[in-house]
Amino acid sequence: MRKVTVVGAGMVGSTTAMRLAESGLADVALIDVDADLARGKALDISQALPLTGSPSRVVGGDDYRLAEGSEVVVVTAGFPRRPGMSRADLLGRNAEVVREVVGSAAAAAPESVIIMVTNPLDEMSYLAWKVTGWDRHRVMGMAGLLDGSRLAYFAARELGVSPSQVQPTVLGSHGEAMLPLPRFTTVAGVPLDELLPPEKLGELFERTREGGAEIVSLLRTASAYYAPSACVARMVEAVLRDEDYRVTASVLLDGEYGISGVFLGVPVVLGAGGWKRVVELPLEDREIEGLEECARLIRSRMEELDGWLAGS
Repeated sequence: MRKVTVVGAGMVGSTTAMRLAESGLADVALIDVDADLARGKALDISQALPLTGSPSRVVGGDDYRLAEGSEVVVVTAGFPRRPGMSRADLLGRNAEVVREVVGSAAAAAPESVIIMVTNPLDEMSYLAWKVTGWDRHRVMGMAGLLDGSRLAYFAARELGVSPSQVQPTVLGSHGEAMLPLPRFTTVAGVPLDELLPPEKLGELFERTREGGAEIVSLLRTASAYYAPSACVARMVEAVLRDEDYRVTASVLLDGEYGISGVFLGVPVVLGAGGWKRVVELPLEDREIEGLEECARLIRSRMEELDGWLAGS
């Protein structure tokens, strides 16, 4: 059977491992610096599988040899956000973790695709790409799918429709600098900006933008994991099934949208081997300006990360 590795046995990582194992798409290796934590969660997930009919095998531990043969490596390892903490606050704390785990995972599974989940997402995706030196199509961050899912939920509640009727489009950076596009967000085929007035759209976008922070404030000692894990599992499925699935992901741009050298959330076609191409939407000038502003913000953080790399 095919194989996926999840690095990080916290709530996002273990829930992702559970979703993948229950799907029966692949065997799953769950790796964590706390070997017993990974083994325990792998065992717990495995004991649920007879009830699902899944043939997947789940193993856990701290040895990266468990990742050998993986087609996809999901990285969730790192420190979670706490109340009052921004994603930028996590930069230094998580950079050291990501550099170590990505290097180890890439050595064990050199032909894999890497999907980053660790925050700050865009910067950690850039770090993973720098560490591996791989082709840009094999490294991406899970971002826009989560922001879009949150927007779809809030818009559906406002309009009284099923969330499945909402097709969201959110570009830019994950979280505070995200760029929702109401012209390209549709509800049963109708653009969202034709269904809601500007002030209501602004409220929905702000609620979406702060969606992660809202959950952190409610949970107090943890961050979101059900929705993030569902998004990661969906992206892994698209890669394994070679679906040519269109999804917003954080990828390294090389001229697309007139932007180069920065990881940014844009629509891509996802399939075997990673993301295949960027889908360039016909953006208006103000939307391009918003995307460029997101890119400037991320680039400044990437430069900060380059400084950290040079001094470490």
